[in-house]
Amino acid sequence: MKVLLFCCKGFEMMEFAPFYDVLGWAKSEYGYDVEVDTCGFTREVPSAFWNTEIKANKLISEVNASDYDALAIPGGDHLYGFFEEAYDERFLKLIRDFNDSKKNIASVCVGSLPIGKSGVLAGRKATTYHLSEGYRQKELAEFGVDVVNEPVVVDGNVVTSYCPQTAPDVAYTLLERLIGKEKTDTVRRGMGFIE
Repeated sequence: MKVLLFCCKGFEMMEFAPFYDVLGWAKSEYGYDVEVDTCGFTREVPSAFWNTEIKANKLISEVNASDYDALAIPGGDHLYGFFEEAYDERFLKLIRDFNDSKKNIASVCVGSLPIGKSGVLAGRKATTYHLSEGYRQKELAEFGVDVVNEPVVVDGNVVTSYCPQTAPDVAYTLLERLIGKEKTDTVRRGMGFIE
């Protein structure tokens, strides 16, 4: 199984790290068939805070949805330019390509907004950042989304969540969809999330 972990500039490290670590534990500690490519518009993608960045394995121009089994999207902070890239038509097309092939798409917090803007969530259930009087959920609804105010919402092939705290749950939900519950529970147990 191969996951494209897409980081727009201004992504939140707390939303990126659970995908990277959970999928990494599955591969490194247990030998499960999981690979991850980090991707961005640039080779060095700056996060929201403290001038931290990741080095992307792939550029958006180098990837094709047909080479992957899932797309993972950490959310980010608008003050650091997250939506400049998240709403770029090249990224929206990539999201549509994954959806057209019924591949898993998992996002944390405002990572669901580009999925909504792409049109993929029209008429479907999803969620996004729920605090601050739900202003981001109102934005998501403008894309024709049936917004559900729950921590993690699954509708078909798309997983969305409503704040940074949910990131590990989303990562495990994605892993379970890729390799099954039994193997995912092994990873959960190894990382101390279950007894």
